[in-house]
Amino acid sequence: MKNLTDDKKLFYFYTILVLLILSVAVFAPELAPYNPFDANMKESLTAPSTAHWFGTDKLGRDCLTRILYGTQTSLMMTIFLVALITVVGTLVGVLAGYFGGRMDMLLMRFADMMLAFPGIVLAIAIAGMMGGSVANTILALAVVSWTKYARLGRSLTLKIRECDYIAAAITCGTRPGQMLWTHIVPNILPTVVVTAAMDIGTMIMEIASLSFLGFGAQPPTPEWGLMLNEGRQVIQTAPWVMLFPGLAILVVVAVFNLWGDSLRDVMDSQRAN
Repeated sequence: MKNLTDDKKLFYFYTILVLLILSVAVFAPELAPYNPFDANMKESLTAPSTAHWFGTDKLGRDCLTRILYGTQTSLMMTIFLVALITVVGTLVGVLAGYFGGRMDMLLMRFADMMLAFPGIVLAIAIAGMMGGSVANTILALAVVSWTKYARLGRSLTLKIRECDYIAAAITCGTRPGQMLWTHIVPNILPTVVVTAAMDIGTMIMEIASLSFLGFGAQPPTPEWGLMLNEGRQVIQTAPWVMLFPGLAILVVVAVFNLWGDSLRDVMDSQRAN
């Protein structure tokens, strides 16, 4: 019981941090001291000061403002991406695991084909062919990331299919659709949710990576990876242009990773008890 209590305390603490980050994203327009798109060449590459706490970039835009708006951009992209790959991948896995046969073979062989390529390399290739944009970044990462959830959904479904209550439901004439929504999906949902929560930090990094390479968000969108790309040109003369977006990525990814780990520990402790 002590371990469960400690796990819950950590989970509540990290949940508060996650809610604070989400609040920054939601209320970025109210928190930001300037407009993220307003350029002022007279204040180009101004060092951090009371007027600009995080300094300005090469166009004289306030870095703090752009980082706050970048929280909104990055988290919206990440949450949508994680939700998309979770739903699509889990649905494919559940259908493959429940119906088996040719459907299972076809879907899993396609998933194996996708897994044969290095994920980030394939995402770069897809985004490069489609052109750099927020929508194309999400689509490219979704194409290479759904396979994990398909594999997970399939393995959990195969395990649940062996349970006695599933056999009883089949004997009673339960239809496949009702079986999936009533017995299969609710039982695999906790594991899938924990996996999705632990993937948020990873997806933030991958979105920022594509934007840094020029395949993601395009100027003048305030996005952390793009800000890192813009700041690398002046890293020796104005290091704050890269420093603060990098710290934002580090802090947010660390918080979401720790939150996902604590959620997994709470779920495991509850199952053990």
